[in-house]
Amino acid sequence: MSDTTKTDPSLFILPAEDMRALGYRAIDMLVEHVTGLADRPVVSHRGAPPDAGAIGQPPPGAGRDAMAVLEEAGWDILGHISHIDHPRFFAYVPGANNYMSALGALLAAGFNVFAGVEPGNEGPTRVERIAIDWLRQMVGLPPGAGGLFTSGGSMANLTGLAVARHRRLGDRLERAVIYCSDQIHSSVERGARTLGFAPEQICKIAADAACRLTPAALADQIAQDRAAGRIPFALAASAGTTSTGTADPLDALADLCAREGLWLHVDAAFGGPGVLSRQGKKLLAGLERADSLSLDPHKWLFQSIDCGCVLVRQEAWLAETFRIVPDYMKDSHHDAATNYRDWSVETTRGFRALKLWLSVQTFGMDAFRAAVQRGVDLAEQAEQMLRADPDWRVMLPASLGVITFRYHRDGLSEKTLDAVTQTAITRLVDSGYAFVSSTMVGGRKVMRLCTINPRTTEADVAQTLARLKDHAREAAEGLTAD
Repeated sequence: MSDTTKTDPSLFILPAEDMRALGYRAIDMLVEHVTGLADRPVVSHRGAPPDAGAIGQPPPGAGRDAMAVLEEAGWDILGHISHIDHPRFFAYVPGANNYMSALGALLAAGFNVFAGVEPGNEGPTRVERIAIDWLRQMVGLPPGAGGLFTSGGSMANLTGLAVARHRRLGDRLERAVIYCSDQIHSSVERGARTLGFAPEQICKIAADAACRLTPAALADQIAQDRAAGRIPFALAASAGTTSTGTADPLDALADLCAREGLWLHVDAAFGGPGVLSRQGKKLLAGLERADSLSLDPHKWLFQSIDCGCVLVRQEAWLAETFRIVPDYMKDSHHDAATNYRDWSVETTRGFRALKLWLSVQTFGMDAFRAAVQRGVDLAEQAEQMLRADPDWRVMLPASLGVITFRYHRDGLSEKTLDAVTQTAITRLVDSGYAFVSSTMVGGRKVMRLCTINPRTTEADVAQTLARLKDHAREAAEGLTAD
Protein backbone atom coordinates (compact mmCIF):
# COMPACT_ATOMS: atom_id res chain seq x y z
CA MET A 1 0.00 0.00 0.00
CA SER A 2 1.41 3.37 -0.95
CA ASP A 3 2.00 6.15 1.54
CA THR A 4 -0.65 8.20 -0.27
CA THR A 5 -3.20 5.44 0.23
CA LYS A 6 -2.38 5.35 3.94
CA THR A 7 -2.68 9.09 4.46
CA ASP A 8 -5.32 10.34 2.01
CA PRO A 9 -8.71 10.16 3.80
CA SER A 10 -10.63 10.83 0.58
CA LEU A 11 -9.82 7.25 -0.46
CA PHE A 12 -11.77 5.95 2.57
CA ILE A 13 -9.18 3.27 3.30
CA LEU A 14 -7.81 2.47 6.74
CA PRO A 15 -4.57 0.59 7.38
CA ALA A 16 -5.09 -3.16 7.62
CA GLU A 17 -3.99 -3.30 11.26
CA ASP A 18 -6.50 -0.57 12.14
CA MET A 19 -9.31 -2.39 10.33
CA ARG A 20 -8.54 -5.57 12.24
CA ALA A 21 -8.49 -3.77 15.58
CA LEU A 22 -11.79 -2.04 14.85
CA GLY A 23 -13.35 -5.28 13.65
CA TYR A 24 -12.22 -7.17 16.75
CA ARG A 25 -13.63 -4.42 18.96
CA ALA A 26 -16.95 -4.40 17.07
CA ILE A 27 -17.25 -8.18 17.45
CA ASP A 28 -16.42 -7.90 21.14
CA MET A 29 -19.19 -5.33 21.52
CA LEU A 30 -21.62 -7.66 19.78
CA VAL A 31 -20.64 -10.68 21.89
CA GLU A 32 -20.90 -8.61 25.08
CA HIS A 33 -24.37 -7.55 24.00
CA VAL A 34 -25.53 -11.09 23.27
CA THR A 35 -24.08 -12.76 26.36
CA GLY A 36 -25.10 -10.08 28.84
CA LEU A 37 -28.48 -9.11 27.44
CA ALA A 38 -30.70 -10.94 29.94
CA ASP A 39 -29.11 -9.04 32.84
CA ARG A 40 -29.68 -5.61 31.30
CA PRO A 41 -32.82 -3.45 31.28
CA VAL A 42 -35.10 -4.14 28.35
CA VAL A 43 -34.94 -0.46 27.41
CA SER A 44 -31.52 1.12 27.91
CA HIS A 45 -31.20 4.67 29.23
CA ARG A 46 -34.73 5.79 28.42
CA GLY A 47 -34.87 9.30 27.02
CA ALA A 48 -32.85 11.32 24.54
CA PRO A 49 -29.13 10.65 24.05
CA PRO A 50 -26.81 13.01 25.95
CA ASP A 51 -25.77 16.25 24.27
CA ALA A 52 -22.11 15.70 25.15
CA GLY A 53 -19.75 14.25 22.57
CA ALA A 54 -19.89 14.42 18.82
CA ILE A 55 -23.40 13.11 18.15
CA GLY A 56 -25.17 16.43 17.84
CA GLN A 57 -22.23 18.45 16.56
CA PRO A 58 -21.70 19.61 12.97
CA PRO A 59 -19.79 17.10 10.84
CA PRO A 60 -16.04 17.43 11.40
CA GLY A 61 -13.95 18.79 8.56
CA ALA A 62 -11.05 16.54 9.48
CA GLY A 63 -11.63 12.95 10.51
CA ARG A 64 -11.36 11.73 14.10
CA ASP A 65 -9.81 8.65 15.65
CA ALA A 66 -11.80 5.66 14.38
CA MET A 67 -11.65 3.68 17.63
CA ALA A 68 -12.93 6.67 19.61
CA VAL A 69 -15.80 7.07 17.13
CA LEU A 70 -16.66 3.38 17.43
CA GLU A 71 -16.71 3.56 21.23
CA GLU A 72 -18.99 6.60 21.09
CA ALA A 73 -21.35 4.69 18.81
CA GLY A 74 -21.39 1.77 21.23
CA TRP A 75 -22.30 3.87 24.25
CA ASP A 76 -23.96 7.10 23.12
CA ILE A 77 -26.02 5.59 20.28
CA LEU A 78 -26.47 1.87 20.90
CA GLY A 79 -26.84 2.60 24.60
CA HIS A 80 -30.19 4.21 23.81
CA ILE A 81 -32.23 1.45 22.18
CA SER A 82 -35.05 -0.91 23.00
CA HIS A 83 -33.65 -4.42 23.10
CA ILE A 84 -36.21 -6.23 20.98
CA ASP A 85 -34.05 -9.37 21.32
CA HIS A 86 -34.28 -9.31 25.15
CA PRO A 87 -35.94 -12.41 26.65
CA ARG A 88 -38.44 -10.15 28.45
CA PHE A 89 -39.34 -8.03 25.44
CA PHE A 90 -42.93 -9.17 24.95
CA ALA A 91 -44.23 -6.15 23.00
CA TYR A 92 -45.28 -5.92 19.36
CA VAL A 93 -43.47 -8.83 17.67
CA PRO A 94 -40.05 -9.37 19.26
CA GLY A 95 -37.02 -9.62 17.02
CA ALA A 96 -34.89 -12.34 18.58
CA ASN A 97 -32.12 -12.63 16.04
CA ASN A 98 -29.08 -14.93 16.18
CA TYR A 99 -25.34 -14.45 15.95
CA MET A 100 -24.91 -16.20 12.59
CA SER A 101 -27.55 -13.96 11.08
CA ALA A 102 -25.68 -10.93 12.41
CA LEU A 103 -22.48 -12.21 10.82
CA GLY A 104 -24.35 -12.69 7.56
CA ALA A 105 -25.43 -9.05 7.68
CA LEU A 106 -21.85 -8.01 8.44
CA LEU A 107 -20.41 -9.99 5.52
CA ALA A 108 -23.07 -8.90 3.05
CA ALA A 109 -22.50 -5.26 3.99
CA GLY A 110 -18.72 -5.55 4.08
CA PHE A 111 -18.54 -7.21 0.66
CA ASN A 112 -21.13 -4.67 -0.53
CA VAL A 113 -23.04 -7.33 -2.46
CA PHE A 114 -25.43 -6.06 -5.12
CA ALA A 115 -28.14 -8.73 -5.21
CA GLY A 116 -30.05 -7.22 -8.10
CA VAL A 117 -28.64 -9.10 -11.10
CA GLU A 118 -27.43 -12.65 -11.60
CA PRO A 119 -24.57 -12.18 -14.13
CA GLY A 120 -21.44 -11.75 -12.03
CA ASN A 121 -23.40 -12.48 -8.85
CA GLU A 122 -24.19 -16.15 -9.32
CA GLY A 123 -23.32 -17.05 -5.71
CA PRO A 124 -25.71 -14.64 -4.01
CA THR A 125 -28.44 -15.31 -6.59
CA ARG A 126 -28.17 -19.07 -6.06
CA VAL A 127 -28.33 -18.69 -2.27
CA GLU A 128 -31.40 -16.45 -2.48
CA ARG A 129 -33.18 -18.96 -4.73
CA ILE A 130 -32.32 -21.76 -2.28
CA ALA A 131 -33.46 -19.83 0.79
CA ILE A 132 -36.66 -18.70 -0.93
CA ASP A 133 -37.43 -22.30 -1.84
CA TRP A 134 -36.98 -23.32 1.81
CA LEU A 135 -39.66 -20.77 2.70
CA ARG A 136 -41.89 -21.91 -0.16
CA GLN A 137 -41.77 -25.46 1.14
CA MET A 138 -42.34 -24.30 4.71
CA VAL A 139 -45.68 -22.67 3.87
CA GLY A 140 -46.69 -25.38 1.39
CA LEU A 141 -46.81 -23.44 -1.87
CA PRO A 142 -46.39 -25.68 -4.95
CA PRO A 143 -43.31 -26.01 -7.17
CA GLY A 144 -43.24 -23.09 -9.55
CA ALA A 145 -44.00 -20.63 -6.78
CA GLY A 146 -41.23 -18.26 -5.86
CA GLY A 147 -40.34 -14.86 -4.58
CA LEU A 148 -37.57 -12.73 -3.15
CA PHE A 149 -36.36 -11.12 0.04
CA THR A 150 -37.62 -7.65 0.90
CA SER A 151 -36.95 -5.09 3.61
CA GLY A 152 -39.88 -6.42 5.63
CA GLY A 153 -43.55 -7.28 5.70
CA SER A 154 -44.63 -3.83 4.57
CA MET A 155 -42.70 -4.06 1.31
CA ALA A 156 -43.75 -7.70 0.91
CA ASN A 157 -47.43 -6.82 1.28
CA LEU A 158 -47.09 -3.95 -1.18
CA THR A 159 -45.35 -6.24 -3.68
CA GLY A 160 -47.99 -8.95 -3.38
CA LEU A 161 -50.79 -6.45 -3.87
CA ALA A 162 -48.99 -4.92 -6.85
CA VAL A 163 -48.88 -8.35 -8.52
CA ALA A 164 -52.58 -8.79 -7.73
CA ARG A 165 -53.39 -5.41 -9.27
CA HIS A 166 -51.43 -6.27 -12.41
CA ARG A 167 -52.74 -9.81 -12.82
CA ARG A 168 -56.41 -9.21 -12.01
CA LEU A 169 -56.96 -5.58 -13.00
CA GLY A 170 -54.38 -4.92 -15.68
CA ASP A 171 -53.29 -2.05 -13.39
CA ARG A 172 -56.66 -0.31 -13.88
CA LEU A 173 -58.02 0.65 -10.49
CA GLU A 174 -61.44 2.13 -11.24
CA ARG A 175 -64.24 0.64 -9.09
CA ALA A 176 -61.94 -2.13 -7.76
CA VAL A 177 -62.28 -3.20 -4.10
CA ILE A 178 -59.76 -4.84 -1.78
CA TYR A 179 -61.19 -6.62 1.26
CA CYS A 180 -59.66 -7.25 4.69
CA SER A 181 -60.77 -7.42 8.29
CA ASP A 182 -60.41 -4.56 10.73
CA GLN A 183 -57.65 -6.59 12.40
CA ILE A 184 -55.32 -6.60 9.36
CA HIS A 185 -51.87 -5.10 9.72
CA SER A 186 -51.69 -1.42 8.82
CA SER A 187 -49.08 -2.12 6.14
CA VAL A 188 -51.78 -3.70 3.95
CA GLU A 189 -53.78 -0.49 3.88
CA ARG A 190 -50.62 1.58 3.48
CA GLY A 191 -49.52 -0.60 0.57
CA ALA A 192 -52.90 -0.34 -1.12
CA ARG A 193 -52.84 3.44 -0.80
CA THR A 194 -49.32 3.55 -2.19
CA LEU A 195 -50.54 1.55 -5.19
CA GLY A 196 -53.18 4.18 -5.90
CA PHE A 197 -56.29 2.74 -4.29
CA ALA A 198 -58.54 5.32 -2.67
CA PRO A 199 -59.57 4.80 0.97
CA GLU A 200 -63.11 3.84 -0.08
CA GLN A 201 -61.64 1.04 -2.24
CA ILE A 202 -60.17 -0.63 0.85
CA CYS A 203 -63.09 -2.35 2.53
CA LYS A 204 -62.47 -3.27 6.16
CA ILE A 205 -64.97 -5.81 7.46
CA ALA A 206 -65.59 -6.07 11.20
CA ALA A 207 -64.04 -9.21 12.66
CA ASP A 208 -66.03 -11.54 14.89
CA ALA A 209 -65.63 -11.88 18.67
CA ALA A 210 -62.56 -14.07 18.09
CA CYS A 211 -60.99 -11.31 15.95
CA ARG A 212 -61.34 -13.35 12.75
CA LEU A 213 -62.83 -12.46 9.38
CA THR A 214 -65.86 -14.66 8.69
CA PRO A 215 -66.58 -15.93 5.17
CA ALA A 216 -70.26 -15.07 5.60
CA ALA A 217 -69.51 -11.41 6.33
CA LEU A 218 -67.14 -11.25 3.37
CA ALA A 219 -69.65 -12.90 1.03
CA ASP A 220 -72.35 -10.42 2.04
CA GLN A 221 -70.06 -7.46 1.38
CA ILE A 222 -68.99 -8.83 -2.00
CA ALA A 223 -72.63 -9.23 -3.03
CA GLN A 224 -73.43 -5.67 -1.98
CA ASP A 225 -70.45 -4.29 -3.91
CA ARG A 226 -71.25 -6.23 -7.07
CA ALA A 227 -74.83 -4.95 -6.93
CA ALA A 228 -73.47 -1.41 -6.65
CA GLY A 229 -71.31 -1.83 -9.75
CA ARG A 230 -68.00 -2.21 -7.96
CA ILE A 231 -65.36 -4.80 -8.86
CA PRO A 232 -64.31 -7.10 -6.01
CA PHE A 233 -60.83 -8.30 -6.91
CA ALA A 234 -58.68 -9.17 -3.87
CA LEU A 235 -58.80 -10.30 -0.27
CA ALA A 236 -55.96 -9.65 2.19
CA ALA A 237 -56.33 -12.26 4.91
CA SER A 238 -54.30 -12.59 8.08
CA ALA A 239 -52.24 -15.61 9.13
CA GLY A 240 -51.59 -14.36 12.64
CA THR A 241 -52.45 -10.79 13.56
CA THR A 242 -49.95 -8.66 15.42
CA SER A 243 -52.65 -7.62 17.87
CA THR A 244 -53.92 -10.99 19.11
CA GLY A 245 -52.18 -13.73 17.11
CA THR A 246 -55.49 -14.95 15.71
CA ALA A 247 -55.69 -16.18 12.12
CA ASP A 248 -58.50 -15.85 9.61
CA PRO A 249 -60.08 -19.15 8.44
CA LEU A 250 -57.84 -19.43 5.42
CA ASP A 251 -59.26 -22.61 3.90
CA ALA A 252 -62.83 -21.32 3.92
CA LEU A 253 -61.75 -17.92 2.64
CA ALA A 254 -59.75 -19.59 -0.15
CA ASP A 255 -62.91 -21.45 -1.18
CA LEU A 256 -64.83 -18.19 -1.28
CA CYS A 257 -62.10 -16.42 -3.26
CA ALA A 258 -62.10 -19.26 -5.79
CA ARG A 259 -65.89 -18.98 -6.24
CA GLU A 260 -65.85 -15.21 -6.51
CA GLY A 261 -62.71 -14.88 -8.62
CA LEU A 262 -60.78 -12.93 -5.97
CA TRP A 263 -57.03 -12.88 -5.55
CA LEU A 264 -56.03 -14.25 -2.13
CA HIS A 265 -53.14 -12.39 -0.51
CA VAL A 266 -52.17 -13.58 2.97
CA ASP A 267 -50.30 -11.41 5.43
CA ALA A 268 -48.23 -14.11 7.15
CA ALA A 269 -45.41 -11.73 8.04
CA PHE A 270 -45.56 -12.61 11.72
CA GLY A 271 -47.51 -15.84 11.96
CA GLY A 272 -46.45 -17.78 8.87
CA PRO A 273 -43.65 -19.74 10.56
CA GLY A 274 -46.27 -20.95 13.02
CA VAL A 275 -46.88 -23.79 10.55
CA LEU A 276 -43.75 -25.37 12.04
CA SER A 277 -45.69 -25.99 15.28
CA ARG A 278 -48.42 -28.55 15.93
CA GLN A 279 -51.03 -25.93 16.75
CA GLY A 280 -50.03 -23.60 13.93
CA LYS A 281 -50.18 -26.29 11.27
CA LYS A 282 -53.85 -26.77 12.07
CA LEU A 283 -54.66 -23.10 12.60
CA LEU A 284 -53.04 -22.01 9.33
CA ALA A 285 -54.54 -24.70 7.11
CA GLY A 286 -55.12 -23.12 3.72
CA LEU A 287 -52.02 -20.94 3.80
CA GLU A 288 -50.70 -22.99 0.90
CA ARG A 289 -53.64 -21.81 -1.25
CA ALA A 290 -52.58 -18.17 -1.29
CA ASP A 291 -51.89 -16.41 -4.57
CA SER A 292 -49.35 -14.25 -2.75
CA LEU A 293 -48.15 -13.95 0.82
CA SER A 294 -45.72 -12.06 2.99
CA LEU A 295 -43.26 -13.43 5.54
CA ASP A 296 -40.85 -11.74 7.92
CA PRO A 297 -37.89 -13.99 8.76
CA HIS A 298 -36.66 -11.17 11.02
CA LYS A 299 -39.56 -11.99 13.33
CA TRP A 300 -40.30 -15.67 13.95
CA LEU A 301 -37.35 -17.11 12.05
CA PHE A 302 -34.90 -15.17 14.23
CA GLN A 303 -33.05 -13.15 11.59
CA SER A 304 -31.43 -9.76 11.97
CA ILE A 305 -33.36 -6.78 10.63
CA ASP A 306 -34.04 -6.34 7.82
CA CYS A 307 -35.21 -9.60 6.29
CA GLY A 308 -38.72 -9.85 4.84
CA CYS A 309 -40.01 -12.02 2.00
CA VAL A 310 -42.78 -12.08 -0.58
CA LEU A 311 -43.92 -15.30 -2.27
CA VAL A 312 -46.28 -15.65 -5.23
CA ARG A 313 -47.93 -18.74 -6.65
CA GLN A 314 -46.19 -18.39 -10.02
CA GLU A 315 -42.69 -16.96 -9.88
CA ALA A 316 -43.03 -15.47 -13.37
CA TRP A 317 -45.76 -13.09 -12.15
CA LEU A 318 -43.15 -10.93 -10.41
CA ALA A 319 -41.19 -10.13 -13.57
CA GLU A 320 -44.44 -9.65 -15.50
CA THR A 321 -45.44 -6.99 -12.98
CA PHE A 322 -42.18 -5.12 -12.42
CA ARG A 323 -39.69 -5.67 -15.25
CA ILE A 324 -38.51 -2.53 -17.01
CA VAL A 325 -35.25 -2.74 -18.97
CA PRO A 326 -33.82 0.67 -19.91
CA ASP A 327 -30.83 1.01 -22.24
CA TYR A 328 -28.35 1.35 -19.41
CA MET A 329 -29.36 -2.05 -17.98
CA LYS A 330 -29.46 -4.12 -21.16
CA ASP A 331 -25.90 -5.41 -20.74
CA SER A 332 -26.98 -7.46 -17.72
CA HIS A 333 -30.36 -8.53 -19.06
CA HIS A 334 -31.27 -11.85 -20.59
CA ASP A 335 -34.42 -13.86 -20.13
CA ALA A 336 -32.72 -16.86 -18.52
CA ALA A 337 -31.16 -14.80 -15.72
CA THR A 338 -32.69 -14.33 -12.29
CA ASN A 339 -32.41 -10.57 -12.01
CA TYR A 340 -34.16 -9.69 -8.76
CA ARG A 341 -34.13 -6.00 -9.67
CA ASP A 342 -36.85 -6.95 -12.19
CA TRP A 343 -39.03 -8.62 -9.55
CA SER A 344 -39.91 -5.72 -7.23
CA VAL A 345 -39.70 -1.96 -6.80
CA GLU A 346 -36.11 -2.20 -5.52
CA THR A 347 -33.39 -1.92 -8.12
CA THR A 348 -30.45 -1.74 -5.74
CA ARG A 349 -30.91 -4.39 -3.07
CA GLY A 350 -28.67 -6.04 -0.51
CA PHE A 351 -27.87 -9.71 0.05
CA ARG A 352 -30.47 -10.49 2.75
CA ALA A 353 -30.60 -14.20 1.99
CA LEU A 354 -27.14 -14.86 3.43
CA LYS A 355 -28.43 -14.33 6.97
CA LEU A 356 -31.06 -17.05 6.72
CA TRP A 357 -28.79 -19.43 4.79
CA LEU A 358 -26.02 -19.20 7.41
CA SER A 359 -28.52 -19.65 10.25
CA VAL A 360 -30.20 -22.73 8.81
CA GLN A 361 -26.91 -24.32 7.82
CA THR A 362 -25.48 -23.73 11.33
CA PHE A 363 -28.43 -24.67 13.54
CA GLY A 364 -30.58 -26.89 11.29
CA MET A 365 -34.30 -26.72 10.60
CA ASP A 366 -35.09 -28.93 13.60
CA ALA A 367 -33.86 -26.10 15.83
CA PHE A 368 -36.24 -23.67 14.12
CA ARG A 369 -39.16 -26.08 14.52
CA ALA A 370 -38.37 -26.52 18.21
CA ALA A 371 -38.03 -22.78 18.78
CA VAL A 372 -41.34 -21.96 17.08
CA GLN A 373 -43.07 -24.73 19.03
CA ARG A 374 -41.62 -23.36 22.25
CA GLY A 375 -42.99 -19.89 21.53
CA VAL A 376 -46.49 -21.27 20.97
CA ASP A 377 -46.32 -23.43 24.09
CA LEU A 378 -45.03 -20.59 26.26
CA ALA A 379 -48.04 -18.40 25.44
CA GLU A 380 -50.34 -21.29 26.35
CA GLN A 381 -48.48 -21.69 29.65
CA ALA A 382 -48.97 -17.97 30.28
CA GLU A 383 -52.69 -18.45 29.63
CA GLN A 384 -52.80 -21.19 32.26
CA MET A 385 -51.09 -18.90 34.80
CA LEU A 386 -53.57 -16.14 34.09
CA ARG A 387 -56.65 -18.37 34.31
CA ALA A 388 -55.47 -19.68 37.67
CA ASP A 389 -55.41 -16.15 39.15
CA PRO A 390 -58.78 -14.49 39.92
CA ASP A 391 -57.26 -11.04 39.41
CA TRP A 392 -56.77 -11.68 35.69
CA ARG A 393 -59.20 -12.12 32.84
CA VAL A 394 -58.05 -13.81 29.63
CA MET A 395 -59.53 -11.90 26.71
CA LEU A 396 -58.73 -14.40 23.93
CA PRO A 397 -57.08 -17.81 24.10
CA ALA A 398 -53.36 -17.93 23.32
CA SER A 399 -52.75 -18.09 19.58
CA LEU A 400 -49.45 -18.30 17.71
CA GLY A 401 -47.43 -17.13 20.68
CA VAL A 402 -49.70 -14.22 21.67
CA ILE A 403 -51.95 -13.93 24.73
CA THR A 404 -54.22 -10.98 25.62
CA PHE A 405 -55.51 -10.37 29.15
CA ARG A 406 -56.82 -7.73 31.53
CA TYR A 407 -56.68 -6.94 35.24
CA HIS A 408 -59.98 -7.33 37.10
CA ARG A 409 -61.29 -5.94 40.36
CA ASP A 410 -64.91 -5.96 41.45
CA GLY A 411 -66.44 -2.50 41.71
CA LEU A 412 -64.21 -0.84 39.13
CA SER A 413 -65.72 0.40 35.90
CA GLU A 414 -64.46 -0.74 32.53
CA LYS A 415 -63.16 2.78 31.88
CA THR A 416 -61.22 2.72 35.13
CA LEU A 417 -59.78 -0.68 34.28
CA ASP A 418 -58.64 0.75 30.93
CA ALA A 419 -56.67 3.36 32.87
CA VAL A 420 -55.29 0.69 35.22
CA THR A 421 -54.12 -1.32 32.23
CA GLN A 422 -52.19 1.56 30.72
CA THR A 423 -50.69 2.66 34.03
CA ALA A 424 -49.50 -0.85 34.88
CA ILE A 425 -47.85 -1.25 31.48
CA THR A 426 -46.14 2.13 31.70
CA ARG A 427 -44.78 1.43 35.17
CA LEU A 428 -43.47 -1.99 34.17
CA VAL A 429 -41.69 -0.62 31.09
CA ASP A 430 -40.27 2.31 33.07
CA SER A 431 -38.83 -0.16 35.59
CA GLY A 432 -36.72 -1.71 32.83
CA TYR A 433 -37.62 -5.27 33.81
CA ALA A 434 -39.87 -6.14 30.87
CA PHE A 435 -41.59 -4.56 27.90
CA VAL A 436 -45.29 -5.37 27.48
CA SER A 437 -47.62 -3.63 25.03
CA SER A 438 -51.33 -2.95 24.93
CA THR A 439 -53.98 -3.47 22.29
CA MET A 440 -57.77 -3.34 22.00
CA VAL A 441 -60.06 -6.37 22.25
CA GLY A 442 -63.81 -5.97 22.33
CA GLY A 443 -63.46 -2.22 22.67
CA ARG A 444 -61.37 -2.49 25.83
CA LYS A 445 -57.67 -1.81 26.40
CA VAL A 446 -55.87 -5.02 27.27
CA MET A 447 -52.38 -6.25 28.02
CA ARG A 448 -50.57 -8.43 25.55
CA LEU A 449 -47.60 -10.79 25.64
CA CYS A 450 -45.82 -12.14 22.56
CA THR A 451 -43.63 -15.02 23.70
CA ILE A 452 -41.75 -16.02 20.54
CA ASN A 453 -38.20 -15.31 21.74
CA PRO A 454 -36.59 -18.77 22.10
CA ARG A 455 -34.48 -17.49 25.02
CA THR A 456 -37.54 -16.48 27.04
CA THR A 457 -38.14 -18.77 30.03
CA GLU A 458 -41.28 -19.70 31.93
CA ALA A 459 -39.77 -17.83 34.89
CA ASP A 460 -39.48 -14.67 32.75
CA VAL A 461 -43.18 -14.92 31.98
CA ALA A 462 -44.21 -15.67 35.56
CA GLN A 463 -42.16 -12.81 37.01
CA THR A 464 -43.46 -10.39 34.39
CA LEU A 465 -47.06 -11.29 35.20
CA ALA A 466 -46.38 -10.96 38.93
CA ARG A 467 -44.91 -7.49 38.51
CA LEU A 468 -47.72 -6.45 36.19
CA LYS A 469 -50.20 -7.55 38.82
CA ASP A 470 -48.43 -5.50 41.50
CA HIS A 471 -48.42 -2.42 39.28
CA ALA A 472 -52.08 -2.95 38.36
CA ARG A 473 -53.10 -3.36 42.01
CA GLU A 474 -51.26 -0.18 42.98
CA ALA A 475 -52.83 1.71 40.10
CA ALA A 476 -56.30 0.45 41.02
CA GLU A 477 -55.86 1.42 44.65
CA GLY A 478 -54.67 4.86 43.64
CA LEU A 479 -57.63 5.43 41.34
CA THR A 480 -60.05 4.12 43.99
CA ALA A 481 -58.56 6.48 46.57
CA ASP A 482 -58.95 9.40 44.17
